[in-house]
Amino acid sequence: MRQSGHSVLLEVPLPDGRRADIFAIGRGGEIAIVEVKSSIEDWRADDKWPDYLGWCDQLYFAVSVDFPQAVLPEQAGLIVADSYGGDLLRAAPHRPMAAARRKSLLIDCARLASERLARLDDPDFLESI
Repeated sequence: MRQSGHSVLLEVPLPDGRRADIFAIGRGGEIAIVEVKSSIEDWRADDKWPDYLGWCDQLYFAVSVDFPQAVLPEQAGLIVADSYGGDLLRAAPHRPMAAARRKSLLIDCARLASERLARLDDPDFLESI
């Protein structure tokens, strides 16, 4: 996602209690979520992926080159990745979010990123506030 100009946060909690593996914000404020699937077993055990559709403009799955791609739904984009990077094989359909939801998520992400950055500089940051 960084290669395509997005700013990225990992392991982002969403308001509904779910957690996005990769939360990517584009230059125009568009939001993409990437769900990483490490194996076919991981995919089969996870039936919550439709829940992410309401929290992003685009949803992607990132899988390894040997993952059986045919099982992945067309409602999401497809990224094939390894430890060196990834290739976008299928763009995700664009489903614009409501402006109020987008604003709320962007504020939450800005606060999360700020807190994570502060912890790098001062591990006792949260205890001091």
